[in-house]
Amino acid sequence: MKVELISIGDELLIGQTINTNAAWLGQEISKIGGSVVKVTTISDDADAIVKAISELDSDLCIVTGGLGPTNDDLTKHILSKYFDRKLTLHEPTLKHIEEFFKRRNRPMLQANIDQAMLPEGCEILFNRMGTAAGMWFHEKNKSLISLPGVPFEMKGIFTEEIMPKIRERFSLNSLYHRTILTHGMGESFLAEKIKEWEQKLHDDKLSLAYLPSPGIVKLRITSHRGNAEKEKINGYIKELIDIIPTLVFGFEEETMGVALGNLLKNHKRTIGSVESCTAGNIASALVDVAGSSKYFSGSLLTYQTEMKTRLLGISQEFIQTHDVVSEEVAIEMAMRGKEKLKVDYCIGTTGIMGPNAGDSQHPVGTVWVAIATPKKVFAQKFNFGDNRSRNIEMTTLASLNLVRLTLLEEFPDDHIKILN
Repeated sequence: MKVELISIGDELLIGQTINTNAAWLGQEISKIGGSVVKVTTISDDADAIVKAISELDSDLCIVTGGLGPTNDDLTKHILSKYFDRKLTLHEPTLKHIEEFFKRRNRPMLQANIDQAMLPEGCEILFNRMGTAAGMWFHEKNKSLISLPGVPFEMKGIFTEEIMPKIRERFSLNSLYHRTILTHGMGESFLAEKIKEWEQKLHDDKLSLAYLPSPGIVKLRITSHRGNAEKEKINGYIKELIDIIPTLVFGFEEETMGVALGNLLKNHKRTIGSVESCTAGNIASALVDVAGSSKYFSGSLLTYQTEMKTRLLGISQEFIQTHDVVSEEVAIEMAMRGKEKLKVDYCIGTTGIMGPNAGDSQHPVGTVWVAIATPKKVFAQKFNFGDNRSRNIEMTTLASLNLVRLTLLEEFPDDHIKILN
């Protein structure tokens, strides 16, 4: 099944909004054996929309955007005209919209009622999460789906309404994917490290894709023979873990917070953080995981230098002697945080996130991360670069990973269990 995606919205073209819809749809379609062959982003313009639809050459097209209640939401009207279908009141959709506003104790406008006016003859796709119904047209030798651009609404309709129908109506390739998550080595160095293992995959008619992002390289193994090769792929994953045992931290969409949380939970350990440059981002990464209260105790935010004295009792003289961005201060933060929070492990971070305030001794991106454990305390220096948000993200990943590696030293066989 070949699929084209059309994303509508001026906000996408000017970079005001990132097109996450196309990325998500591409992933989901690939999972079921479809192939996205083209992605087009166009403006909220009638001629542009008609031109894009007229040029379709695929088994299925999915259009996102332009179904809202405002005057610049043109998609429904353009599609009804293109497929020569007049708009008529769809009673089930109107009833849903009325209930939607009633539950929220909000008045309905005529623009909201108009959202129940839908092209007759098309297949209506129920939107449980919002008021803009999806539409599926089977006209002019085209199979075209129109979905709202709001991501959670689009995902809901696709998952609940479209996915089952695609499986029934289209011939899908038998694909099986596994994604291995790594941290601690760049893409090119990783490729060199595992090149012999990768060659074995290719010889066995399995494909490997490198998917890098800040701090993480995903390795996606694909079989074109479906689930029949599940055990074979698991065998290759075990081989990979033997080659890079400390780099693999998870699978599929697992986060570093999930991976570390599982280790802490399995071994009944607790953790806290004392954060300066990360400003609570480490705590956020930990508590994003459901059930984190079993192992995460709390965090102390000591962003300004004086807070390190007021909350932790680190003297100003000590900080001035060693410098606030230093191994010594990071270690004091972790040690004192461990004591105050009464946890098994405590992370301390201090650094310069940028884009300003760096100097020759401490350029922007300089970070010290300290880990206090039941048996020791240690610190590691990192130099990440000059992008503030990326530096925070990278420091968070590195901090969680240092604790993960420390736990694996204590429980060296635990990384194998990650396959389960």
